[in-house]
Amino acid sequence: MANQTVLNKEQQYLKVFQEVTKLISMVLDPQQVMDLVVSRLPELLDVDAATIRLLDSSTNTFVLGAAHGLSDEYLSRSAIDTHDSMQMIMNGQPVAKTALQKNQLEQITAEAVREGIKGVLSLPIIFQGHIIGVMRLLTREERVFNSQEISFSMALAEQIGMALSNGRLFKEMENQVDFLTGLREISKVVNSTLNLDEILKTIVDMLPRIMGMKACTIRLLQPETNELELVAASGLSAEYLKRGRIKKENSIFKALKGEAVAIFDAESDPRVVYHDVIRREGIKSILAVPIKVGREIIGVLRLLTTDYHCFSNSEVTFATTVAEEGGNAIENARTYQKINLLFNQIEENERFLQNILDSLWTQLVVMDTRKHVVMVNKRFLEQQGLDENEVLGQTYHFCTIPMADQGAGCLADKVLTSGERVTSIDTLTHDGKEQWLERSLSPIVDDAGNVEFVIEAVRDITASRQLEEEKLARVKLEGVLEMAGTAAHELNTPLFAALGTAQLMWDDLQQGEMREDMDLIIRNLQTISSLTRKMTTMTGFESKDYVGETKIIELR
Repeated sequence: MANQTVLNKEQQYLKVFQEVTKLISMVLDPQQVMDLVVSRLPELLDVDAATIRLLDSSTNTFVLGAAHGLSDEYLSRSAIDTHDSMQMIMNGQPVAKTALQKNQLEQITAEAVREGIKGVLSLPIIFQGHIIGVMRLLTREERVFNSQEISFSMALAEQIGMALSNGRLFKEMENQVDFLTGLREISKVVNSTLNLDEILKTIVDMLPRIMGMKACTIRLLQPETNELELVAASGLSAEYLKRGRIKKENSIFKALKGEAVAIFDAESDPRVVYHDVIRREGIKSILAVPIKVGREIIGVLRLLTTDYHCFSNSEVTFATTVAEEGGNAIENARTYQKINLLFNQIEENERFLQNILDSLWTQLVVMDTRKHVVMVNKRFLEQQGLDENEVLGQTYHFCTIPMADQGAGCLADKVLTSGERVTSIDTLTHDGKEQWLERSLSPIVDDAGNVEFVIEAVRDITASRQLEEEKLARVKLEGVLEMAGTAAHELNTPLFAALGTAQLMWDDLQQGEMREDMDLIIRNLQTISSLTRKMTTMTGFESKDYVGETKIIELR
């Protein structure tokens, strides 16, 4: 009879084992495997609840993967089991406990009392000699797990480990195909533009969709402050994004050192802060990866989920690859922005310089060492009746201002050869009028003293030359007037005396030849007197040829 009971029990275990293995072989998603096992095992093994926790290698702790039949409060407790029990599990040994509520020394007594748990069987989930998780079967009535139940449960846990590993492997392979396609898609978009905002938006929008996650953020280091600045985000509320500075987060610190950081339980993990905001946002797990350009880290990319998620190697690798690809695109866009800014500054400086040149009344022409025109001012174009497009790039001889004595290129050649300034003054006849031009050519040299450009400045000095001539004429006139006045003054004294004497003599003479001669003398003296009066009232004169090379002046 006892043998029959054992046989029936073994058959029952075999049936349960077959059903479990059949169930876990039906799906390849690790999460589905865990959810399926914890929901079916309580009924099959006659227990009240079941949990599966996975080992998080980054923190060496067990994080909840799936659970059935237990409250959230019990599942969120800080300690899973005693230190000794967890050490035995880490060594690959199952741990069975009964009458938990009667043992006041247990660390989890209070939680067990509230949950009504009286018996627990903890089983390590092993794959290829490594602990990858722990499965726990819980009862609300006192129950002693015999060796046969423990052995059977261990076999089930091993199958679960294989199923989880196979599911992970399949998921990894499936992810690699999807991620390769996604990486190609993201790379195509981010490398097709140099617009930084468009690149950032593409990454935060496409990456969560490809990886099946809730949200994504990108924070970049600002060179001026060395602070992380949020530059792009998707799938998150304004409250969450404005929660405050996160530079002191341990996850950020490690990411800035070049490490990828996976956080399973973001609501309580000490590596992140603002747990209340995270909880309100519904964030469960976070993956932070560095954004690199070569060896330089320029920012941090974070992926966030609304379900607890163990990030696989392929997911971490894919996110890291996208971050590096994005880093290169971001750097290219930043470089492009700097180049654009530099060009804008150059254009602004050129416009400023051109405005200054255009405001000058002097005609300016700038030529390179091949004597090709690279810049002219508005005054030059107006005076020469040319358009800027007709001039720029042309040889200097094409648009130069004519010179009276020598070819236009001669002075430019002198400057290019000697590196010294050259000046000349030319007289031209334009529309029958004389025009004076002052031409000055100056070199622009580089740091080595070589001539790079030549600036020609042409100034119309006709008015100033005419003014100088008028000034000289006035000076000459003033000299003549002074001389004429002086001569008239000197002549008047003896002239008046001679004229008075002649008048007296004329009165004493009788009619006859002598009196006629005296009349002639008096008339000549009066003519001289009229001339001296004219000399004192003259306002101008005119030079006339006289005899030979002698010139005389005609008073006005």
